[in-house]
Amino acid sequence: MKRRVEPLNESLNIITKLKKSDVSVTNTTLTVEHLTKAIKNSIDKQGMPEEEARAMAQHVMNFFGYSERIIDNVLEPEDRDAFYMLEDAGILTTEREETTLYDGREWRIHYWMFHKERISELIYGRGRSLDNLDDGVTVYDDIPDDIWSRE
Repeated sequence: MKRRVEPLNESLNIITKLKKSDVSVTNTTLTVEHLTKAIKNSIDKQGMPEEEARAMAQHVMNFFGYSERIIDNVLEPEDRDAFYMLEDAGILTTEREETTLYDGREWRIHYWMFHKERISELIYGRGRSLDNLDDGVTVYDDIPDDIWSRE
């Protein structure tokens, strides 16, 4: 028996609602350009080539359209591999819903969603990990030398 799928509620649109202090990101629509930059910045220090990151961003956005989450069943194995890579980078996240069928069996539905806070961090450079802080600067650099002497 095929059940008709109702559209998701209006709160699941692609409008990003990050921290209120992020005026530059609040209430902006996630675009291919945003996702391209996030993908490019997430791979490694050298980044991914622009063309490759854009192709991946377009591919992912084609699945999401104007939705904020998609059901995992629509993905082919190759697509799912790319989604897992983006999950490792923190760009995508998963969620699972469980429901009981009429005959008493449990049914799990898996979804993919954008992790908007992480995308914002990758675009605007906030929240760098400790691995990326390789500039030789330490917390002790700002402390005056005389603070270490005992009197």
